[in-house]
Amino acid sequence: MKSLIIVDMQYDFLPGGALPVAGGHDLIPVINRLQQGYALVVATQDWHPADHKSFATQHPGKKAFDVIEWKEGTQTLWPDHCVQEMHGAELHPDLDQRRIEAIFRKGMAPEIDSYSGFYDNGHLKATGMGDYLKGKGITEVHVCGLAADFCVYFTALDALELGLKAAIAEQATLPIDAVRYEQLKQQFAARGGAFVV
Repeated sequence: MKSLIIVDMQYDFLPGGALPVAGGHDLIPVINRLQQGYALVVATQDWHPADHKSFATQHPGKKAFDVIEWKEGTQTLWPDHCVQEMHGAELHPDLDQRRIEAIFRKGMAPEIDSYSGFYDNGHLKATGMGDYLKGKGITEVHVCGLAADFCVYFTALDALELGLKAAIAEQATLPIDAVRYEQLKQQFAARGGAFVV
C-alpha cells in the first residue's frame, strides 16, 4: 500500500516567507490533486524553538547560509524560520488537509537540525512517522513538498533506509538549489530511489 508524504508546506517556505522556495505556491494545487491517488496521506511540519541552533541569529558573527562545523558534521545556518506557534510555521490554508491523517513535527530539539520527516539529522530520535506508516501497512511512499534538495530528499532517503520503497513526486516538489538537487537525484537513484510524475 502506498502513502503520500507532504513535506513542510508552510508559510515560511513559500514566497513571502523567511526561507522561500521560488514557485512554491504553484505546488499547492498539484499536491491537492495528487492526494486523491493515495490510500494514506501524512504530512510533516518544521516546528523549531526560537533558539534553534540552526538559525544564523544564534551564532554571533555568522550570517544566513554560512556553513559551520557542528556536532554531526557540517550545518548550513538558516534564517529564523518555522518558529513554534508563529505564523510562518503554519501549514498554508490552501493545502487541502481533509485527507491528511497525521502530521509529524520535526526540528524541535534546539541542538540538532531535522531535515527528514523520519529522524533528526543525527538519527538520534525518530519522529514516529516510520512506525506509523508501517503500522498502517504502508510499503511504499511518494514524497512531495518543500524543499526538494533538503527535507524532501532526506525524507525519501530515510524511507529507503527503513525498508520502504520510495519515490520523489517530481511534479510536486521544487529545490532551493537546482544544481544541488540534480546531484542528489543521482545519489537517490543509486540507492534504489525512484521518481514519479
